Amino acid sequence: MNKINVTRSSMPTFEEYINEIKPLWDSRWLTNCGILHNELEEQLEKYLNVKNVSLFNNGHLALYTAINSLDLKGEVITTPFTFVSTTNAIVQNNLTPVFCDINEEDYTIDADKIEQLITDKTSAIVAVHVYGNVCNVDKINKIAKKHNLKVIYDAAHAFGVEYNGKTIGNYGDISMMSFHATKVFHTIEGGALLYNSNIKEKIKSLRNFGIINQEECEYIGMNTKMSEFHAAMGICNLRHIDEEILKRKKIVERYQEKLKDIPGIKCWQKQKNVKANYIYFPIYIDEKRYGISRDLLFEKLKEKGIISRKYFYPLVTDFRCYENYVSNTPIAKKIANGILTLPLYSDLNFDQVDYICDIIKMKGK
Repeated sequence: MNKINVTRSSMPTFEEYINEIKPLWDSRWLTNCGILHNELEEQLEKYLNVKNVSLFNNGHLALYTAINSLDLKGEVITTPFTFVSTTNAIVQNNLTPVFCDINEEDYTIDADKIEQLITDKTSAIVAVHVYGNVCNVDKINKIAKKHNLKVIYDAAHAFGVEYNGKTIGNYGDISMMSFHATKVFHTIEGGALLYNSNIKEKIKSLRNFGIINQEECEYIGMNTKMSEFHAAMGICNLRHIDEEILKRKKIVERYQEKLKDIPGIKCWQKQKNVKANYIYFPIYIDEKRYGISRDLLFEKLKEKGIISRKYFYPLVTDFRCYENYVSNTPIAKKIANGILTLPLYSDLNFDQVDYICDIIKMKGK
C-alpha cells in the first residue's frame, strides 16, 4: 500500500479554479481587497452566520491582529496544549502568557482552573478550540464578565463548528480561524477573524499597515491581506465544504468502530450539543493498558507507510523559547505525551482506515 499521509489537501477541479481566476487576467486586480476577496468575506459571513469576517494571509497574523486590536496589556491566560502560534501571537504583542491546564475529556482549557490564575494584571483569556472540540464557552463568558476580561478564541480547528445551534464565531470578542491547506476549509494559506463588534474598520486598517486613507496612518499595522488567488481557492472550496465534512464524518465513524474495543486506546468523541467538523482524529494512548508507548506506535506506523502526528507535542512550555515561563499543567503534559492524530482527509478510503486500525490492534506487528 502506498504511503498514507496524516493530511491531504482538498481541492476543487482544475477547471473550476481556473474559471474562478480567469477574470484576473483582464482586471489585473490581484490583491488589496479585490472582488474575489470581498466576495469570499461576504460568503463566509453568510455561511458562518456572523456579522463580520475579515480575511488575512494566514491564521497567525490574524490572531496577532485580533490581540492587537483590543489594546490589551499585562497578562493573558491561555493553554500550553496548542500550536506554538497561539503563544507567539501573545508574546509578540508584548503580553505575558499565563498557562492554564486542560481537561482530560476534550483537551480544551480547563475553565474550572482559570479564575485562580486571574490577577490585577490579567486583561484577557486566549482559549483554543482543540481538534474542533469547543471550549466551555459558557463558563469562560461568565468569568470574563465577572472580571472584565476580553475573550479571544483560537478557532483554527473549528471552521463550521456549532455549539447550541450557534456557529463558534459568535462566542467571545473575536475568533480566529486558520485557512491553511491542511484544514477542512482552506485558501491554500490564509485565515480570518470573526466578530460581531464594530471594529471592522480598525481591523481593516491594521492589516494594511495601519493606513486609514491615502494620507493618514493611524495605527502601527502590518501587511496581512489575502490575495485574489487565495480568495478564489476559498470560493471554490466553500462550494464543496458540506460534502467535505460529511466524507470526513464517515471516515471518523469507521475509525471509532474499528478501534473502540482496544484497551488503552481512547478515541475522539463528538461533544454534546456540538455540530462537529471532523477536522482531526486524535487517539490517546495509555501505555500501561495498551502495551507499547505512543512514540513506539508512531514509529511502527511510519515503518508501514502511515504518517501520523504527535499533535500537540511537545507542549508550548517545553519549547526552549518558553522554558522560563511558569507552568503547572500536569494534565496537558500527560495528554501531550500520549496523543497521536491519525490520517484523516476526505478521500481516505475505508480499506486504508482498516489497514491503519489493524496495525494499531496488532501494536505495530
